Amino acid sequence: MLKNIPSLLTPDALHALASMGHGDDVAIVDANFPAAQVARKSGARLVHLAGVTAPQALAAVLRLLPLDEYVTDAAWTMQVVGDPEAVPPPVAEFTTVLHQAGERPAASLERFAFYEHAQSAFLILQTGEQRKYGNILLRKGVIASDHA
Repeated sequence: MLKNIPSLLTPDALHALASMGHGDDVAIVDANFPAAQVARKSGARLVHLAGVTAPQALAAVLRLLPLDEYVTDAAWTMQVVGDPEAVPPPVAEFTTVLHQAGERPAASLERFAFYEHAQSAFLILQTGEQRKYGNILLRKGVIASDHA
């Protein structure tokens, strides 16, 4: 056990997050997302967080991972098929979690564009989220000290 680490982040998840570099992406996805297939195709690391909702996973990840400040968008959600302006409950919760963490709001991607983007992720965290559209992509930023 470690102090000040969200308990829902498993040792495998912590190792994968710590292995990420600036510009690497992490996909936090729901239980319906084809995570094993995407990971197999792309070589991404796949870690299961069973029993955890996607917003819970996002909050835990944002306690450890800064988002990229040097790109226009550093977070993306999946649009509702046929209604890209709709905001499903998990996406509304993502917005709140991002705001509470001091991060910019997420952009949204059409469903297949989201799948395509997820194929370039370094890490896929598959949650037990059972609500539809409980998927978010994050681009890792930099942790740096400008002091010599």
